[in-house]
This record gives sequence, structure tokens and C-alpha cells, in this order.
Amino acid sequence: MPWFKRVEKGIHTPTEEKKETPDGLWYKCPECKAVTSMAEHRKNMHTCVKCDYHDRIGSKEYFAILFDDNEFTEMDEHLTSGDPLEFVDSKPYPQRIVATERKTGLKDAVRTAYGKMNGQDITIASMDFAFIGGSMGSVVGEKIARAIDYARKNRMPFLMISKSGGARMMEAGFSLMQMAKTSAKLALLAEEGLPYISLLTDPTTGGVTASYAMLGDFNIAEPGALIGFAGPRVIKETIGKDLPKGFQSAEFVLEHGFLDFIVDRKAMKQKLTDLLSMVMPQEAPAPEKLKKRKAAQAS
Repeated sequence: MPWFKRVEKGIHTPTEEKKETPDGLWYKCPECKAVTSMAEHRKNMHTCVKCDYHDRIGSKEYFAILFDDNEFTEMDEHLTSGDPLEFVDSKPYPQRIVATERKTGLKDAVRTAYGKMNGQDITIASMDFAFIGGSMGSVVGEKIARAIDYARKNRMPFLMISKSGGARMMEAGFSLMQMAKTSAKLALLAEEGLPYISLLTDPTTGGVTASYAMLGDFNIAEPGALIGFAGPRVIKETIGKDLPKGFQSAEFVLEHGFLDFIVDRKAMKQKLTDLLSMVMPQEAPAPEKLKKRKAAQAS
């Protein structure tokens, strides 16, 4: 049949008229190798439709998932790193910051914002691995500290979404001090009786794990996330032994008692809402409401 057999021969299409398939139309899962359209992958919140592999996403995607109608107010969005040590590796640190800002459209490795999540006021800090491996520098610590202060002042729960390779070597001791700084701010949040939920995503390692990522009232994680202090390769070389299967995966960490639960990204918003509805402190009624309630009870 002509449908399956070329009838006319010698058909040639000029090079300039040939149509190439646009990049970015398809997504191939690195875990099960299933192929789906990028539109379907985004609709499924960047998780594989076949095996539920959770792809890495950044603050832009997390804010869209968690904040109602993707409406939020970002805080300290123009805060950028200085160069206290005048650090130079293959290029000066300020040049690396500028190049990364141009590449990613981000000012640093964390964004902070407040808004509503299913009607519940909440402050969220979300890290971006695309910015120098999500490394924790002075700006990261300062923005998280200010976000915690805002949550305390406005009586809101605080959610930290961690995704980091650890401390930023270009800032050395300045970076390490952010561990103590953020931990101290979280202690103040706890004194106010306000809940702190720590969400660990792939990967959460180094000084971030050793500080605010593991200090939550609830420590939760996405499926399959790498969670640890030193990397598996470093640990294996140090102890000289093979590591258990699934070592440092979220499931392994949960089994050994360092997580409260693992939650699928597609159920994340509702799960967090349900959790906060149980733990948020109830504000005392206004005096006028108390008077009306007593009057109604007396009658």
C-alpha cells in the first residue's frame, strides 16, 4: 500500500527546510529509564510517572507546589555574598558569584518567603543546589536567620527545605559560623512554642546536615534523598569497608531513627497542612470574645 511504501523517488528536502525536534520535550527517568513528555513530568511535580523517582527541583518549584496559587512575598531577595577572605581558586570568588547569578538567575543558594499554604500562614526557606552546589555561606545563614525572626515575630510555623553539598569553602570560617547562628535562632523559635519542620531533599550533606537540617521538631524527607554528613565514598575509604545497601538514602536514615517520616512530593502540601493543624499553638481569644462567651454561658 502507498501508505507504507514510497511511491515517488528522488525526493530531497533542502537542509534549511528540515525541521529538528526541539530540545526539552521529553524526560528520561535516570532510575527506570521510562520516557515521558516534559509537560507530563512537570504535571506530576517532577516525579517519574512509572517508578516515582523524585527529580531534583529548586526553590521556584517548591514555592509553586506549597504556596497557595504560587502567591508569596519573598524576603531579602537582593542579599548577595561579599568576599571577606579575598578567595581565589580557578577564578576570584566575586567573579564566580556573578557568573553563577547569570547562569541561575539566583542571588544565592537559598530563597526565603512567607505566604499561605492551604490557608495556613507559613514562612519557608528553600535551598537551590544549582547555586554553587547549594553551599552554605554567610548569605544563606543570614537569610535563614532573618526568616526565623520573621516567623517568631508573626507567630508562624517555619519550614526549611534543605538541599546542599555543605559549607562554602570560599568563605571558610565565616561559612562554618552559620551552623551556630542558625541553630541559635531555631532555639529561640522553640522557646516561642512555634513549630519547625525540616524537609531534607536530595542531597542534604555536610554542615547543613550537622546543623539546621536535623534540628526540626519534625525531620522529614522525600523518597530516595541522599542524607548524610560525609559522602559515601569518603566514609568507605575511611573505614575500609563496603557500606550497606542503600546507605545514606532517606529510607536507610528513617530505619535508623533520624527521620520521622518520608513523604511523597505529590502529597507534601496536604501532609504539611495536616501536621501543622495538630501542632500550631492556639492563640488566646481576644477579651471581647471572652466576654461574649462568658455572657452566653451565664444565660
